[in-house]
Amino acid sequence: MAKRKSDQIELVEVEQVSATHSSVPIWEKYPNLLIYVLGAIALAVAGWWMYKEFIVKPKQVEAVSAMWQAEQQFGRDSFQLALTDPGGGFDGFLALSDKFSGTEAGNLAHYYAGICYLHISEYDNAIAQLEDFSANGDLLPAMKYGTIGDCYAEKEDFNKALDFYDKAADKSGNDLLTVYYLKKLAMLNEKLGNKDAALKAYKEIRDDYPSLESNVWKDIDKYIYRLGAGEK
Repeated sequence: MAKRKSDQIELVEVEQVSATHSSVPIWEKYPNLLIYVLGAIALAVAGWWMYKEFIVKPKQVEAVSAMWQAEQQFGRDSFQLALTDPGGGFDGFLALSDKFSGTEAGNLAHYYAGICYLHISEYDNAIAQLEDFSANGDLLPAMKYGTIGDCYAEKEDFNKALDFYDKAADKSGNDLLTVYYLKKLAMLNEKLGNKDAALKAYKEIRDDYPSLESNVWKDIDKYIYRLGAGEK
């Protein structure tokens, strides 16, 4: 018996609704898709592990060995030689930072190079190297920002120097470094006639970092009295 036209229309409508509002999970509709996704994730993880184990680690060991001669020249204050030609056929910090990019030693070479440039009065080059240095931990961020501040101070760009000294004091996880850069911040503000800012930094040292072993802290009231603000 032929189906009635109304039955045919109802069947089509039911099929359309079922197609539009299917509740079948995608992994049931496409059973291989989940396998492909998990496989891709596993390959990515395995690839990263292999890169770290078989490329980065051996490269780091090689970099540490290669930096030895440049570090020797750095320790002798032979900063130009440490940068470019430490002797014995070894690379200087500039070449090392590029050759061993992606390793901890290559990253540290940027910091060494920045210090070398600072000492030979090439301040813009020093800033560029220090900005390329990725600093982590309690000490290195403060040292990075403080050294950049020194570069700007030497360039007589004092506003930027103040910004970086402030950042160095703020980023330090070490009390001695914090006090060191707070004092630099205070003294530069004092030099520039920024009395209130200088006093704020001096008093922060006095009130927040008391230490009988610190010569800076023991003498801090002298700096405060010098600015005519001896009150506690």
